[in-house]
Amino acid sequence: MNACLAAFAKRPEALRKVYLVEARIPALKPVLAWCVKHRLGYRIVEDIDLEKLTGSRHHEGVCFEMLRTPPLDLAPLLAAQPAAPSPSLLLWLDGVGNPHNLGALLRSAAHFGAGGVIVPADSDLDLSGAAARVAEGAAEVVPLARAPADARTQATLHAAGYVCAATVPRDGTPLYGAPLPPRLVLMFGAEGEGMSSALIDAADLKLTIPGSGAIESLNVAASVAVILGEYWRQHPQRAPKSRP
Repeated sequence: MNACLAAFAKRPEALRKVYLVEARIPALKPVLAWCVKHRLGYRIVEDIDLEKLTGSRHHEGVCFEMLRTPPLDLAPLLAAQPAAPSPSLLLWLDGVGNPHNLGALLRSAAHFGAGGVIVPADSDLDLSGAAARVAEGAAEVVPLARAPADARTQATLHAAGYVCAATVPRDGTPLYGAPLPPRLVLMFGAEGEGMSSALIDAADLKLTIPGSGAIESLNVAASVAVILGEYWRQHPQRAPKSRP
């Protein structure tokens, strides 16, 4: 419900069709009125129909069919951030492919004020329905950009005043003993194989989240939440970010 309503609030023109159970009619009256006014279809369906349509039992009684927002290039993403030397936080994902993890980390990114998420230009990672659902509306707040995972992208980020920090499971600077730069790109690797060695070697800073050692590391969505929380603690007063 939160994901659908956030998408409609920001991009009502992208709505194409609404599916809902009867019990959701009162909560969705404004959306249904929009559908009637703009001659868009909506259907009252059963719970089992939504399960089949969404591929999930967690549909909360509603599904919106909407046009997707195309990912940005790096240049417009950077243009929408506060100019140097103002604080600014971005995420860079290398090989992350699980849509549920993408949705969860987008939610954390929105909560802690990150200005955007960068994924490799050739990545299959996309803002799927599952990712948007898990993000609980954050997909409408945190823009997604595509850029090559190479030295040119890092050079562009450096020119905009950013420090690139790779997150590694061991042998990095302990997170809670590190002053985090105000203009920071946090780089996170895939759930299984981790970040590419080339990106790690090229990073300006390597960060490790201290823990008990009972397991090697947190999953990527949990790591994002922990490190973003520490960044917020160190840089709580930041100017609001405009969104492209």
